[in-house]
Amino acid sequence: MTYGALNQYKQSAVLTATPEELTLMLYDGGIKFMNIAKYNMEKGRLENAHVALMRAQDIITELRTTLNMDYDVSNNLRDLYDFIMDRLVTANIHKDPKAIDEALDILTDMRDTWKEAMQDVKKQVYKNR
Repeated sequence: MTYGALNQYKQSAVLTATPEELTLMLYDGGIKFMNIAKYNMEKGRLENAHVALMRAQDIITELRTTLNMDYDVSNNLRDLYDFIMDRLVTANIHKDPKAIDEALDILTDMRDTWKEAMQDVKKQVYKNR
């Protein structure tokens, strides 16, 4: 698959995704960029680590700004996103891979929980048909 075809496929996946799938894509992207940042930081490639951390921060900002604050759980999620953002900024300023690990652990747990909830809803929908 060529690079152009791959980009077209990714764009199509985003445009046709449900809101739930888009959230999962954001979680996966955040995890990917945190892992890239950590790898590059440990290899001394600080500019590459910085770029990846900025991408991860952009994703966390997107997750935070799309919260529906009509639900009580949104306050808890906002606090978690704020903590993750703090760890990413700290990692970037102090070149601290342990701060990335802290953010990564939380975001991975959130992603896994989200994915499980999506599967549970899907099971309920098919069960009620």
